[in-house]
Amino acid sequence: MINIGEILLDLWNNSGFSAIFAGFKAGGWQNLVMIAISCVLLYLAIVKKFEPLLLAGIAFGCLLSNLPPVPGAAAMYNQGLWDSYINGTAYQVLDAAGEVIKTIEEVHFTDIIHYGGLLDIFYIGVKAGLYPCLIFMGVGAMTDFGPLLSNPKSLLLGAAAQMGVFVAFFGAVALNLLNGLIPGVTFGFTGPEAASIGIIGGADGPTAIFLTSKLAPHLLGAIAVAAYSYMALIPLIQPPFMKLLTTAEQRKIKMVQTREVSKAEKIIFPIVVTIFVALLLPDTAPLIGCLMLGNLFKETGVTDRLSDTVQNALMNIVTILLSTSVGATMVGSNFLTVQTFTIVLLGVVAFVISTCGGLLGGLVMCKLTKGKVNPLIGSAGVSAVPMAARVANKEGQKANPSNFLLMHAMGPNVAGVIGSAIAAGFLLSVFG
Repeated sequence: MINIGEILLDLWNNSGFSAIFAGFKAGGWQNLVMIAISCVLLYLAIVKKFEPLLLAGIAFGCLLSNLPPVPGAAAMYNQGLWDSYINGTAYQVLDAAGEVIKTIEEVHFTDIIHYGGLLDIFYIGVKAGLYPCLIFMGVGAMTDFGPLLSNPKSLLLGAAAQMGVFVAFFGAVALNLLNGLIPGVTFGFTGPEAASIGIIGGADGPTAIFLTSKLAPHLLGAIAVAAYSYMALIPLIQPPFMKLLTTAEQRKIKMVQTREVSKAEKIIFPIVVTIFVALLLPDTAPLIGCLMLGNLFKETGVTDRLSDTVQNALMNIVTILLSTSVGATMVGSNFLTVQTFTIVLLGVVAFVISTCGGLLGGLVMCKLTKGKVNPLIGSAGVSAVPMAARVANKEGQKANPSNFLLMHAMGPNVAGVIGSAIAAGFLLSVFG
């Protein structure tokens, strides 16, 4: 005879709802909070259009990794498995009843594929540095370095806009002085963690993910969300500081049209940059190499099919894999910490300082050229392409409707992409 009550009880015990309630006192509440946060992020991505192509995937990855695993089935993302891999500790494989069936002394990628869930397999591409490099290839194929080549001084503005990276780095390290003020609460960060936080100031999501996956993978979720959130908020964050650091007269400055860049220059540039940067900072060769390879596909004129594939199909596929796997790292027990809130705060400081650094560089260049350079283009030195350049152009037109700064601002903007990759390579060479 079928026992309906027993069937219903088993159904309940094997459900995720039972897992949530059973684990509530042991930290399950953190997963519930993260589920709510993922819904908020989905709202921001879909309704408010904050970096929707990435934020939607990050939010859904967060949702999936915080839903409890059903007994007898593998979780989609296993934080413990990755902790064992990163820390070099043993990992215990459990059966549905929670009994240890195997102990792995040293976890390898093959073990992650065998014992991990779907998102664990996705995340291998992040840990190996594959996805950020492929994203950079797509960015390169969509980037025109012509404005930078026509005005090489733009490189200096891109460099000045990396100021926030190092200010936030030293700020994160300095927070160690606060340790001990509150028992059990750690405020400061290690060198590798501080480097990963500082790179938020470069306003380049793939670079932040690449560096963090190498130096501080346990902070990946918080840093990725902070980086992409601030990139989406550029139109709100930058204008107040543009007005604070520049005068109305400076914002009205019209810049002359830049020279025409030859096809040969555009082809030679990515080759020369790859050779120089890879020899100077080998650790940044994967990012710079993929960026310049994508750009070379665009500029040669004989690889249009490859350029189109990299810009569209490949870029879209990698974006899906990257965003969902990064979101999966936002597990409640790791994300809802004092460190996460500190990262969010340091991230906005890094971004603001980078914006101000670029503007100050623009002011210096304006002075040296006797008013021929509009300092607003310095704010585009952060590498959020092309949004930062558009904001500089918009603020310039507010001061002078006949002012068109977009192409002038694109020089520092693409220089910022190169600058943030070089900064990441430097930090990786020091702490990697």
